[in-house]
Amino acid sequence: MKSFLSLPEGIVRAAAKVLGAVGVALIGLAASGDLLAQTGGACIPVSERTTEFGCFVHAEQHLQKLAAGPIYWHIDRFPDRSSAEAAKSMNGTVVEILGQIWLFTIAGKSWPRSTGERIADVGPLTLPQASSLMATYMEGNFKPGMQSTIHRHPGTEAWFVLSGAQCLETPHGEQIGRPGAPPVIVPPGEPMLLTGIGEKQAHWLVLILMDATMPRGSPADDWTPKHTCERITAQ
Repeated sequence: MKSFLSLPEGIVRAAAKVLGAVGVALIGLAASGDLLAQTGGACIPVSERTTEFGCFVHAEQHLQKLAAGPIYWHIDRFPDRSSAEAAKSMNGTVVEILGQIWLFTIAGKSWPRSTGERIADVGPLTLPQASSLMATYMEGNFKPGMQSTIHRHPGTEAWFVLSGAQCLETPHGEQIGRPGAPPVIVPPGEPMLLTGIGEKQAHWLVLILMDATMPRGSPADDWTPKHTCERITAQ
């Protein structure tokens, strides 16, 4: 398959700059012919969803003041929305993703378990230097070989993989995300390239804990990846 990133460099850079200007988190696709059939190269609001594969924004929440000490993304699952809403507290958000009801809470490490099923405590998370913080929650559905564009965020990005596998390349190397493995976390401003790997469709939950005054994502034109995740895919 021809990679979206294998198109002429000028075209790719021009497209990335247009998308970055509107503050979207950028997602490219493994096959250029599938681009418009998926999510148009960007993370789009879930209300605009017309396809299974891609990246979808489910919620954005401006956060109240956080406690001192390490901060975590607490993930709880509930049987229905009413019980999740009843359990929600400060800096909690209820979303429905992949047919399941989730309560996401940004809080300290010792945040008590809710009445739901505690799935994970993802962290610690590096907070960006900002006067106001926002949590953006997304869903990723990738085919093997699908890739993001080369981009960065004004905050920490974290993934919790539910099925399949991912490989994230940054200037510091690769992180592999799989169910049961440690979460993949990238600090604020770090350039990255995300690839779906393995043989199965992958699903993951995503958090960007970011400066609320900044666009969600922007191209990282100052970094050239080694595409090591593509070699891991081929193994």
